[in-house]
Amino acid sequence: MQKTPIILSKPPAERTSKVAPTPAVPSSNPAEKPIVLMKAREEGKPSATGDGASQAPAAKAEKEFQRPTQPVYQIQNRGMAPSAPSSSMDPVMGEVKLHPPERMKHGIKLVDDQMNWCDSAMEYLMDQTDVLVIGIIGLQGTGKSTIMSLLSANTPEEDQRSYVFRAQTQEIKERGGNQTNGIDFFITQERIVFLDTQPILSPAVLDHLINNDRKLPPEYSLPHTYVEMQSLQMAAFLFTVCHAVLVVQDWFTDLNLYRFLQTAEMLKPSTPSPSHESSGGPGSDEGTEYYPNIVFLQNKASREDFCPRNLKTMHAAIDKLMLHSHLKYKGALSMLDCNIFPGLSSDFLESEVNLFLLPAMESEVEENLSRAGAGGLSLFSYLPGYKGHPSFQSLVSKLRSLILSLSRPQLSHTILTEKNWFHYAARIWDGVRKSSALSEYSRLLS
Repeated sequence: MQKTPIILSKPPAERTSKVAPTPAVPSSNPAEKPIVLMKAREEGKPSATGDGASQAPAAKAEKEFQRPTQPVYQIQNRGMAPSAPSSSMDPVMGEVKLHPPERMKHGIKLVDDQMNWCDSAMEYLMDQTDVLVIGIIGLQGTGKSTIMSLLSANTPEEDQRSYVFRAQTQEIKERGGNQTNGIDFFITQERIVFLDTQPILSPAVLDHLINNDRKLPPEYSLPHTYVEMQSLQMAAFLFTVCHAVLVVQDWFTDLNLYRFLQTAEMLKPSTPSPSHESSGGPGSDEGTEYYPNIVFLQNKASREDFCPRNLKTMHAAIDKLMLHSHLKYKGALSMLDCNIFPGLSSDFLESEVNLFLLPAMESEVEENLSRAGAGGLSLFSYLPGYKGHPSFQSLVSKLRSLILSLSRPQLSHTILTEKNWFHYAARIWDGVRKSSALSEYSRLLS
């Protein structure tokens, strides 16, 4: 008959570093060896031998002398503790976070030709608040894309095919088409956002709608109404999300353009106020409403436009046309402060508005060709011709300095970072497209 083996064990405190071998117990069966348990008894687990009542005091005594153990997951975490901070404080990763976003080489779509918002510009934005947003509007063929390219990243000496905003090609000019559709986006390394738009009230867009049998949205019944509402939506959008808006024209002046500006100002969405309690007095809405700076840019100006008498007449005319507007059309820039007219005093213009003149880019090229065609037969062919104004390059440089030094007022009741501005602009665009005021105005037009 087999006997039960006897286990000799000491308390943990009295154990030595070396475990003495347990003496074997003789058994009646010589082929079977006694069972030796080397693992300490776990807490709360009954013994394999004997009854539970007799083993309970022994388990309690062993619990008092046993050292506290640590869970396995804590041991693993403790072993990995030195490597965790090193991964989070990796200098390579920290340097990548400090690097600016990828430099843009050309403009991308902010609003496509279907008037839908695009999210591709988000990857070029940062979490910083020092940002300036410049927009532009104008009729077809006035040179909006060329001007925005020269103000942002290009120079007049470069090939126009490498401009960040594509200008009209010769083929498009010959067939009377437009180059830009929707709104194009570009941001410089100086964190200045430029928004180039399709021409307002464009006959090319209307012709494309009619000839290609494009289906109009259900709320529009006539193509020309849809084209005008597109233009008003873009203008009202720029008036809300831009610090400055350039209004480009290539001759002085079109009264329909000022009527369009007043309509877009009327349909402009209101700036969100920080609280509803501030709308108490009759003038409280004007204090919280945001209006951008408006700069009238006379592109392809002739020599007579730079005459001081004509310059004074243009300023007075714009001042009377914009008299009742809340748009900031005064005090943002001045041609007299640029030393363009050194003989004129600062008080020469009684009502100076934000007006700047740019000559045509081709004037210097044609002038050089005419002098080269003379073949050097005359002494006067080597002298520069009289233009009546500074060169195009110098005027573009002065305009760029004036535009980039404009004030950056707060667009909303909270300070916006670049990424916050993008989300704010997306919300404004969605609100403009669903505006009840624009829908009512569209119904009146049709």
